[in-house]
Formats: sequence, structure tokens, C-alpha cells
Amino acid sequence: MIGKLQRVSLREVWKDEARDFTPWLQGNIEVLNEVLDFTLTSVEREQTAGDFSVDMTAEDESGNIVIIESQLEKSDHDHLGKIITYLTAIGAKYAIWITSDPRPEHVAAINWLNESTAASFYLLKVEAIQIGDSLPAPLLTLIVGPSQEGKIAGVTKKDIAERDELRYRFWSGLLERAKGMMQLFTNISPGRYSYISAGAGRSGLSFLYNIRKHDAMIQFYIDRGKVEENKGIFDRLDATKSTIEQDFGESLEWEHPEGKRAYGITKTITLGGYRDDEAKWPEIQDAMITAMIRLVCSPECFLVS
Repeated sequence: MIGKLQRVSLREVWKDEARDFTPWLQGNIEVLNEVLDFTLTSVEREQTAGDFSVDMTAEDESGNIVIIESQLEKSDHDHLGKIITYLTAIGAKYAIWITSDPRPEHVAAINWLNESTAASFYLLKVEAIQIGDSLPAPLLTLIVGPSQEGKIAGVTKKDIAERDELRYRFWSGLLERAKGMMQLFTNISPGRYSYISAGAGRSGLSFLYNIRKHDAMIQFYIDRGKVEENKGIFDRLDATKSTIEQDFGESLEWEHPEGKRAYGITKTITLGGYRDDEAKWPEIQDAMITAMIRLVCSPECFLVS
């Protein structure tokens, strides 16, 4: 015969978190160890954290501090706040939150904390089960835990946010320095992308500033939506290449990448990029602005019908 698994109300097993569940967990810590990727030792109850008291603290195999907060109800913001407060107050490396019903928003929050902080957070669901008339047994399920992939994703997100902020500051500085020097980008706002652009006076033609980690570019960009039309414009300009480069004052890069729809006439500036020392930014920005003025003044660029 096979018995039927049944869930039992947690309050029938542990009437009170502090008086019943926490002492039980302290005496049966192996139940928690079975679902973690490390082993807890030196378990203690009711440790102070400033003006607060942590349900339980423990240590891992290396002696790092672990805080454990339990909740025999649906997860709530109050306990999430406590966990973060306790962790920082005690200087713990791990935080374990045990709850009977993890809310989706708290699952997401723990995932975010694992990606965004050096600490490791675990969210577990606790249930009580029995088969037939057997004694109730605990069932702990790991809902969220840290992972190497998550930490890498967190670092990537941080790098992206930092990159976007650097680019925004770079464009703000460039546009400010360009005021009074040329009108083309006067009404353009700084952005967080790798480029800012201004129309060249005809549909599908534009002038671009482009900033990368360690170099920059200015470009006359051709994209009217159709490869054949773009190529036709580019070929007409290419036929007067020597005149355009003479007006510009030096050679340009004539880009017609295979399989790409857009075409471009580019000048790369090798003084540096947004990842270089910000003290160099004014020099880079001035070089970009000066080169753009010369490119815009090349009359052949505006002879495209």
C-alpha cells in the first residue's frame, strides 16, 4: 500500500515562531543543512543587532556569520527589511529567510539582492506534511539561492549602468562644448547610447558622433531603408572621394559592409574613449567637434538628391 501525502497547518505543529519553531530549528539544524549548499554550525538564538534581535545566527564552515529569520506566514516587507538590516548590522555573509508562503515580489527581491550585493541570500519555503496518521514532518524547499550565473549577471548589469552613465556625461560635455561652434547639434539632447545623431537635411541621411571604450568616431550615415538606394548614394559620393577628403583635410573611412543595409563615411579619433581618464574627455570632445565641423562643411555631402 502507498499512503497519501497531506499538508498540515504549520500552526498545528508550531503554534508560535519564537517559542516553538525557532527552538525546534536550532535543535534540528540538519534539516536546514540538507537544502543548503553549505553547513551551518554554532547555532544561537536571539542575537542582538543594534536595537533589534535576530531570530537565529550561525556560522558556515569557514566561520562566516549567517543570519536566519523565520516567518510562519506569507512573506512580507517588514521581514525583508529586517533581513537586510540585520545582515548589515552584524556584518553577516549569508541571510536565510524561511517563510510559509514566499510572495513573487519577494522572490524577485531576493534574486536582485543576490545579483547586486556581495552577500548571499536564501529564500526557503517551510511546510509540514504527514502520511496517514504519522507524525508531522517538516519540508523545507529552496525557492531562491545565490548562483555564479546570478552574480555574473549582477556584475554585467552594474557595468551596463556605469557605462550608460559615463556616456551620458560624455555627451553632455560634448554638446556643451559644441555650443557656439556649430548649429547642427544645438537641439540634440545627451543620451545613454553609444551615439548621438542629427539629420543632414534630407531623409535617411545624418551626421553621427560615436563614442566607444577607448576611441571615438564621427560619421556621415546613409540609410534610407533600401540597400539599393543607400548604395546608389554612397557610390555617387565615392566617385567624388578625393574632393570630399580634400575638403575634410585628411583621409576618411568609406564603409560599405557586406550584408549591411546602411553605409557610412567615417573618421576614427584615437585619442581615447569614455572609459579613459575623464580628464582627457575635453581633448577628445574638441577633436570630435572639430572633425565634425570639417565633415559637415564638406559640400559634397549635401549634393545628394
